[in-house]
Amino acid sequence: MNILVQGAGALGVYFGGRMLEAGESVSFFVREKRANQLIKEGLKINSPEGSFETKDVMVYTSPEKVKDIDLVILAVKGYHLNQVIPQVQMIVQQTGAFVLPLLNGMEHLQLLQQAVGTEKVVGGFASIIATLNEQGHVEHTNGSSTIKFGALHNEQTKICEQLEAIHSHVKTNILREENILKHMWKKYIFITAFSGITSAMQLPAGFIASSEASFAVARKVIYEMSLLAEKEGIALTDQEVEVMANRLKGFKKEATSSMHQDMRKGLPIEVEHLHGGALRMAAKHHVTVPVIETLYGVLKPYENGKPN
Repeated sequence: MNILVQGAGALGVYFGGRMLEAGESVSFFVREKRANQLIKEGLKINSPEGSFETKDVMVYTSPEKVKDIDLVILAVKGYHLNQVIPQVQMIVQQTGAFVLPLLNGMEHLQLLQQAVGTEKVVGGFASIIATLNEQGHVEHTNGSSTIKFGALHNEQTKICEQLEAIHSHVKTNILREENILKHMWKKYIFITAFSGITSAMQLPAGFIASSEASFAVARKVIYEMSLLAEKEGIALTDQEVEVMANRLKGFKKEATSSMHQDMRKGLPIEVEHLHGGALRMAAKHHVTVPVIETLYGVLKPYENGKPN
């Protein structure tokens, strides 16, 4: 199986690098500046799961040159999605590849399905706490990493079987799930609360547990998001919701969300993709989500980076 990772931020480089390390055929589609950095500095992962580096990295910067790809792993930020959809369309048209988006949220599924066909978009998401250093190398800071994926169309069975087979020999988790939409929703629920509260506090995760008031805000986001999931046909038990809420207290003090990391660096944040998406869904179903709406208002000025 030939895999193209589109996007070489921390998430794309980490999982693409792990597959390269295991001997899989992996290339990267990136912007010119990032391509030059990868060629100069190489691909390097610093991780509790084992470090890895290589200078042997195949990069593309033009969709016209991409051939013989079976799977595109789309690992871009939500705010870049509209920019990359024409590139994804061209690559799929040329190669017939399937697309596995690892974006947060849910709105991207429909946008990609409209662009390349419902049968081509596999469900999935990633869980990792990682960032890039100044050399463009991955600093993986928590002790685990996971891609979860699953078929959303009966034509995706074979590609899912091929991806599942990689799990046994990579230094990460690549896990196939039958009800992938429910798992995607659970990730969306949790990350909206976790990224929202850490970014609004402008403090790492340890402060969620140490302040009951802050934990209460994040917990209410979990419950508001669970209401939206229910409206979208995803049933969650009270126990599942409570488990998600209590996970917010389980992080190491210095750990934090990728949104908060981006905010600290003065970079754009995914507030529109996460919290804005939730508000659009709430409007569709005529329900109110006041805590999400408040976090959205607090974080919106940082959407395009540090406000001037």
